[in-house]
Amino acid sequence: MRLAKFLATAGVASRRASEEIVRAGRVSVDGETVIDPARDVGSGDEVTVDGQPLSSAAPRRIVYALNKPAGVVSTARDPQGRPTVVTMVPQTERLYPVGRLDIDTTGLILLTNQGELAHRLTHPSFEVEKTYRAVLGGPALHERALRSLREGVELEDGRTSPAHVRRVSADTLEITIHEGRKRQVKRMCEAVGHPVRRLERVRFGPLELGELRQGRWRKLTEAEIEALMAASGS
Repeated sequence: MRLAKFLATAGVASRRASEEIVRAGRVSVDGETVIDPARDVGSGDEVTVDGQPLSSAAPRRIVYALNKPAGVVSTARDPQGRPTVVTMVPQTERLYPVGRLDIDTTGLILLTNQGELAHRLTHPSFEVEKTYRAVLGGPALHERALRSLREGVELEDGRTSPAHVRRVSADTLEITIHEGRKRQVKRMCEAVGHPVRRLERVRFGPLELGELRQGRWRKLTEAEIEALMAASGS
């Protein structure tokens, strides 16, 4: 396996970023600094990054996309015994839910064996966008409410960043945010007079929910994982 691919598979960084790490002289193979990302490494080679060893049997990156149904909690375990997102996908190793959806919110949630990737995709400082489709109560949507959401609204924990908002129908909109505060979309809509009746996440970074049915999952391709890592700046 080429060295850059090995580093990417081990979750160090995306393949492109791994190439730069190698060229910067930060990687050693069997005690020798290597600056060629195409250098082959085998099962018996000892690879270190910034002096820290990586196992040559490093686990392959795994990311699942799941269309979460209502009634399922977005944690690895639940003390109340409710079904969790982790129990809905194959459990060959420890998986991290990438962020959370409320128990009554449906749609796209990711699960991965790469804790650092999960952190980068959810921490507000990396500004990875998520898009939600919200069915609203209250009066028909007016431009004033849409404008307020686009400009940012005042919540009890501070003003939100501007959001991308698209009206889908008289009572439905799509809203894209990158902050990830607790119940943020619901609170934003309530703040402009439209309580959320139904909420679904339809996009996470570059990844769309598409035709994946509720309760079903699929494993992401290496190209999709690379795109997620690029979206998180890794």
